[in-house]
Amino acid sequence: MAKITRAQLEEAAALVHDVMPPTPQYAWPLLKARLGVEVVVKHENHTPTGAFKVRGGIVYLDRLRRERPDVRGIVSATRGNHGQSLALAGTRAGIPVTIVAPQGNAREKNAAMRAFGAELIEHGEDFEAARSLLPQLAEERGYEVVPSFHPDLVQGVATYAFELFTAFPDLHTVYVPIGLGSGICGLIAARDALGLDTQIVGVVSENADAYARSLEAGEIIATETSRTFADGMATRQPDPDAFAIIRTGAARIVRVSDPEVAEAIRVYHEDTHNLAEGAGAAPLAALAREMRNGDAVFPEGARVAVILCGGNIDRGVAARVLAGETPEPT
Repeated sequence: MAKITRAQLEEAAALVHDVMPPTPQYAWPLLKARLGVEVVVKHENHTPTGAFKVRGGIVYLDRLRRERPDVRGIVSATRGNHGQSLALAGTRAGIPVTIVAPQGNAREKNAAMRAFGAELIEHGEDFEAARSLLPQLAEERGYEVVPSFHPDLVQGVATYAFELFTAFPDLHTVYVPIGLGSGICGLIAARDALGLDTQIVGVVSENADAYARSLEAGEIIATETSRTFADGMATRQPDPDAFAIIRTGAARIVRVSDPEVAEAIRVYHEDTHNLAEGAGAAPLAALAREMRNGDAVFPEGARVAVILCGGNIDRGVAARVLAGETPEPT
């Protein structure tokens, strides 16, 4: 994937900000007191879809509408936030959207995708199985398949990082979750475009650690399962283009457990009164793990950031987590 320039970031930001305002980034004092380092939270849970992916859908659909105005519709696979992004952007562009989600997917994410205008089909036991249906649907309907990782999606997503780095250009380290990779790749792209030296740390579930295994091996390694209640990180098969960017642009990848993610959700609620989904809380869980284990040492006065990438957690799951439980994977 070609490098993204500052001019392209500014162009993408203008598109995104025509739909939604920039999301806030706050340095929460209770997090600093808890962890011993100043922590800036980028609140992508405050977008119109409750997650960062909406930015990518806006940019992708803008180019699609301009360059291929005769497109009949689009189809894509998701666990929820990517689907909401395409549904919102597709409805704005007047393009029909069909989304395939795994069976047993989060009920409230499914409802949101339908509310934003998507036709939802449930198929397969996980994301990879859901994605396998796309070629058939595209052929039957004459629709275009939208991948979960694409340069236009990354350029749109990178606008959250552009906002963060513009507000806090002196960040020492940023922790970001990895699903299929657009979030971390957008962060890397924005950092490089702005000429910063911020370290970027990817975060995966220890039960869905394909990207961590791949980075350690120096080649793509897939896993047989991805069983975590943090469904935004439930990826078995790394994307080759995303892996190439992560391999050269990330400092390291940290694995976190489901109990650590659940505790981070509780910490967010207690210290900031924000509700995070599992993937959204994972960066805070990784920072806490590294501080606890002495794996990260920051200079005096350093600022670090965590990406709260989304807040779309079902009420029942949230209730169990806030009551002190760790939910079983779906």
